[in-house]
Formats: sequence, structure tokens, C-alpha cells
Amino acid sequence: MGKFGPALVLGLSLWVQAVGAVCAPDSVELRSVSGEVMRFSVELADDEAERAVGLMNRDRMATSSGMLFAYSAPQHVYFWMKNTRIPLDMIFADAAGRVVQVHSNAVPMDESQIDGGQGVTFVLEINGGLAARLGLTKGAVMRTDAIDQSAAVWTCDAP
Repeated sequence: MGKFGPALVLGLSLWVQAVGAVCAPDSVELRSVSGEVMRFSVELADDEAERAVGLMNRDRMATSSGMLFAYSAPQHVYFWMKNTRIPLDMIFADAAGRVVQVHSNAVPMDESQIDGGQGVTFVLEINGGLAARLGLTKGAVMRTDAIDQSAAVWTCDAP
């Protein structure tokens, strides 16, 4: 089963149920196509300087943690793994929070460009391999208070 087993998925699911469904500045919730909901504690990178550093020079990241890159308008984004020591999954979403692409297991220290595509407003980076283990694919939806709630497909006040 690899690095993440059924106990992790069950643990994350129980944790999400226990904490409820509340948008907070330091959290992102994702609902998979199958309806599973996961919550991640995140650091927000919403300006050029923060986005330039990202998760560089870190040796580890907690399983339920990540970094949310937020842009002021939809755009074509490219990422790379320069100086990033841990494998990452990158979840690309549009302004409404629809996941438009998932890049799995980005290779540490690789300077190749990872094309997130056009129309991207949010990118959630989580531990490599976790998106597949949790069933996060194109079509999943993201909820966070960083999304304009008048345009969100899954609003902060929805169950």
C-alpha cells in the first residue's frame, strides 16, 4: 500500500468529521469526486515573495498539512521543485475551487517546469502520493475562505 495505508485515510476522515466544516484562513477542505472530504492545515502563499519560496528547504511536512498558493486572478501557472526536498502533489484549481489538474509526486530538486495549465487561481501542495491515496482527481472541489464565496462551487457555509 506504499507510504500511506488505510489507517491514514481513516485517520484523516475521522479528523475531518471531528473538526467540522468551517472555513478558516489556515485550512483547505477538498471533496473528492466520490464525496470524501479531507481537511488540510495550510500555510498561505498569496504574494510573489511567498510563492517564490514555497516549500523550499524543508525536510518534512505533516501528513495533514500543505501550502496554498493563491493568485489574485486566474492565470497559466508553472511550478518547479528547485530546492524542494520532499516529493509533492500539486492540486491546481480554478477561481471557483474546481480541481482542474493534479500533478502527482513531483520529484525533489527537479528544475523541470510543471505546467498547471490555464485558468488556475489556487494550487495546493501536499505530500507526494497523498492525492492518489485520498482519491483526489480532476473534478474534486476545494473550499477555503481564500475563494470568493460568491463564485465558489462549494461555499464555506455549505455542508
